[in-house]
Amino acid sequence: QVQLVESGGGLVQAGGSLRLSCAASGRTFSTYDMGWFRQAPGKEREFVAIISWSGVLTAYADSVKGRFTISRDNAKNTVYLQMNSLKPEDTAVYYCAAAPENGSSWLRARVNEYDYWGQGTQVTVSS
Repeated sequence: QVQLVESGGGLVQAGGSLRLSCAASGRTFSTYDMGWFRQAPGKEREFVAIISWSGVLTAYADSVKGRFTISRDNAKNTVYLQMNSLKPEDTAVYYCAAAPENGSSWLRARVNEYDYWGQGTQVTVSS
C-alpha cells in the first residue's frame, strides 16, 4: 500500500513557476514508477510526466515538454514536478500516481495503469 500526498499548488501569473511535491508513505517507494497527471474542469485526466523507479528515465506530454521537469528523491520518498513558463492552459488539479516498476514497459501514460493516487493539488495560472 502506498499513500500519496501532493503539495505546492497555488495561484501564479502566466510565465511564473511552481514546484509540486508528492510525498509517499511506505518503504517500497523506490520500486514504483511515478507519474504526474492533471485534470481541468470539464476535461478528462491527462498525463503530464513520468519518472522511472531509479530516476534515470523520464517522459513528458508534448504540451509541457521543455517547461516541466519531473524528478525524485528516493531517500525522501518524494517526487517533484518543477513547472516553469506556466500558461493559463496549465490550470488544473495536479495528481501524482504510483505504478509498480515494470522493467522495459516503464512508460505508462494511461490513468488505469496506475495503482495509487494522491488527492490532488490545485494550480491556477492567471493571464
